[in-house]
Amino acid sequence: MAATGCKPDIKETGKAAYFDIAGYFKGQTAVLTKQNPFVNKTAIHNGASQTRKVQIGNWEGEFEQFIKSDINKPAWRQSYVVNQGKGLTVYKANNPGLKTQKIILKQKDGKLVWIYIYNHDKNLLFESYEDLAYYPDSVYTIKKWQHVKLMGVNRYEIRGEVVK
Repeated sequence: MAATGCKPDIKETGKAAYFDIAGYFKGQTAVLTKQNPFVNKTAIHNGASQTRKVQIGNWEGEFEQFIKSDINKPAWRQSYVVNQGKGLTVYKANNPGLKTQKIILKQKDGKLVWIYIYNHDKNLLFESYEDLAYYPDSVYTIKKWQHVKLMGVNRYEIRGEVVK
């Protein structure tokens, strides 16, 4: 008798149900790695701020929070409501337990103008909120609020502005 896994019988068509966030940011990683631009990068932690002009050595690491916000998992195929109109596409989770709760894409003439992602995660030990925004070839921001039980609240913000 053959052993079978506990995976549901899902056939992949190869086509993503939603905008391919991970693929998009991996593509941006390749472009920015090749261009190797200078970035005015500001890091703020609980109000203390530091700004430096740097070259990012690991764009995939820099965009990790964006890449992790990918919603194209087979199990989530029906987990987001999609609304489109006036150049905007909004993906909203219909399950409050999903980390990525909202993605908004602004497009003009078929080209992506900006992406906004809202993540929320909560368990017995911590709760966190993330606001992620990306303007291609220009600016990205990562804002995070995190409360860890027995340790308190931390606020982080990263802002990177590509120097042209």
